[in-house]
Amino acid sequence: MAENSSVNRRDFVKQAAGIGATLGVAAQAFGARPARASAGRVVGANDRIQVGVIGVGGRGSYLARTFAGIGERTNDCKVVAVCDVYEKRKKQNAEQLKCDGFLDYREVINRPDIDAVVVATPDHWHAKIALEAMDQGKDVYCEKPMCHTIEEAKLLASTVHETKRVFQVGSQTTSAEQWWKAKKAIADGMIGQMLMSQGSYHRNSVEGEWNWPIDAEAGPEGKGENYIDWKMWIGSAPKRPYNADRFFRFRKYWDYSGGIATDLFFHVVAPLNICWPEPQFPHRVMASGGIYVFSDEREVPDTFNLMADFEKKHSLILSSSMANSQHIPGLIRGHEGTIIMVDHGKFEGETDHITVKPERRTINDAYKAKWGDSDITIPVTEKPEWAHMQNFLDCVRSRQKPVLDVDTAFRAQVTISMSVQSYREGRVLYWDDNALKVVAKAPKA
Repeated sequence: MAENSSVNRRDFVKQAAGIGATLGVAAQAFGARPARASAGRVVGANDRIQVGVIGVGGRGSYLARTFAGIGERTNDCKVVAVCDVYEKRKKQNAEQLKCDGFLDYREVINRPDIDAVVVATPDHWHAKIALEAMDQGKDVYCEKPMCHTIEEAKLLASTVHETKRVFQVGSQTTSAEQWWKAKKAIADGMIGQMLMSQGSYHRNSVEGEWNWPIDAEAGPEGKGENYIDWKMWIGSAPKRPYNADRFFRFRKYWDYSGGIATDLFFHVVAPLNICWPEPQFPHRVMASGGIYVFSDEREVPDTFNLMADFEKKHSLILSSSMANSQHIPGLIRGHEGTIIMVDHGKFEGETDHITVKPERRTINDAYKAKWGDSDITIPVTEKPEWAHMQNFLDCVRSRQKPVLDVDTAFRAQVTISMSVQSYREGRVLYWDDNALKVVAKAPKA
């Protein structure tokens, strides 16, 4: 985000307390948090980066093992602490990784020997933990989505710029080479004027998406390793009595997640923002769908569609259902050609090429002289699944911008968060690029 349009988070929080309910929620959630001097430890060329992992459920435990694996292979890092509000998860991961374990995330971010934290909690905790960690001089690898609300995204963007911390959002597919090859193809003029990007994310299972197993013995009254600190887990979300479905299957509920949009569409919108000539906020967003098949306790739709228009005169169309597994190809259409990034449609899937398909009937002689009129296959080198995590570690040392930096992620987050709001409110929404907020009518030019 350019310096002249960045949000000063201290001013933002101060203003938020008095300018309406929506921003007031953000002010209450984060409090008037003056920025601290974030002098983290200087990591030397031969020093191991000390990592703490906060949230070690399914995804978090995978990330903890992945960072530990990188450390074992390269001595580049070491996981020295894990944290989870569920005693069993905390204990199992601490024992497996031979590191310290905590129930309270503050025990991790307050440790002076920890250089970086991995945030893999439910979505509604991402921003708060990341902000506090950066205040303590930690670099942050934050699982996708970047956060739960647009207000949180503003705070994160301004804080990264203010503290100069390294902040990587964990949509690991963005480290794949095809997005950067597609970006170059567009810049080189291989598709002409960009018109439309499309993608999908489809799944299907007997249980219904996000119905992960429930440990019946676990809860706030649980003894020993069955204990869950429910009050801590709820955090700034609406206060509710313990509900096992909400704890173990949080992505089904608006209080903690945006469902398909935030869980899966982030894997599509983030890499597309990398492909495009520059990351962009949307101009207009609308969404549709519903709970068509999985009629359980869930609040979020099992089928969801997103449409967005951008000021640069192109559109984004995404489809998804958790009750059908057939993807559509991921591609970007231009006036003179189309780039197919993912033939099989799954944006997280591996591929060894992208394809440029010229618009043979309408391209001009200059285009034909440069590119021809036949399909062009551009090879892509596959990267290991841990490449995104390694990129983060490299940037912790170099202080360079990571692959999925906060500014790119901010723009992706706005698009998907606006789609959630559009679906829930049943109306088209607009983005005011000057005020950095959602509005009901198109802002004046």
